[in-house]
Amino acid sequence: MRNMKNSTGDKNFSRKPKQTENPDQSGKKKITVVKKGEEQIRLNRFIANSGICSRRDADKLITDGEITVNGEVVTELGAKVSRNDQVSYKGKLLDVEKKVYLLLNKPRGYVTTLDDPHAEHTVMELVDHACTERIYPVGRLDKETSGVLLFTNDGELAKKLTHPSYEKKKIYHVFLNVDFTEEHLEQVKNGIELEDGFIKADSISYVDPADKKQVGIEIHSGRNRIVRRIFGHLGYKVARLDRVVFAGMTKKNLPRGKWRFLSEREIGFLKMS
Repeated sequence: MRNMKNSTGDKNFSRKPKQTENPDQSGKKKITVVKKGEEQIRLNRFIANSGICSRRDADKLITDGEITVNGEVVTELGAKVSRNDQVSYKGKLLDVEKKVYLLLNKPRGYVTTLDDPHAEHTVMELVDHACTERIYPVGRLDKETSGVLLFTNDGELAKKLTHPSYEKKKIYHVFLNVDFTEEHLEQVKNGIELEDGFIKADSISYVDPADKKQVGIEIHSGRNRIVRRIFGHLGYKVARLDRVVFAGMTKKNLPRGKWRFLSEREIGFLKMS
């Protein structure tokens, strides 16, 4: 959508928006913009896709004069906009793309990246047809680590979930090559010094008291390969590593290699926690 004024003096009105003026109770004029030419969607759909409300509520925002398009108040319910238009609510630009939140039970052998020409398989292959929106993984799991991996196009939430200051907890099921000793269990619980600094588990215990090769560890650090390095520092080899919880999300009832969309309740939990 072009601005109402054409600084070049262009008189090609087919390239200009058609406009109507509607005075509100304060006597101020509200300008309704109707687009032509470009691929368009209805304004209420654009607002709803941004994730701030439903289409019905979007209609009310429009008629109440709460929505601006390219700086102009729009009050016409049938107005259409293009993806290049700047639609704002309370001074904040809205993103036309619908927010998507997806959880994958990642199998081993897949690299957590959007694109890697050297990788045989990437996690994007597993969610390729999940939605039309462009989603990306939140954080990383190394190639041989399986388990909970979130995907979204919500950059604000992704930053919140991965930034160290938010301390989002992760729980891993660790399978070791030999029994994990009680002494080392206490060491990890109290903290150990790695080459890049001190680290301690939030919680650590045996998954099965009868099998001390299996350990559950809860940790919030986002340092690279931190779980493998903790056990490697103590002389153990991690045979398998599975992330069972990330930021409160679990892979319960989700088969390996499969994905599902998060529920509204789960999304709300992630945003509020």
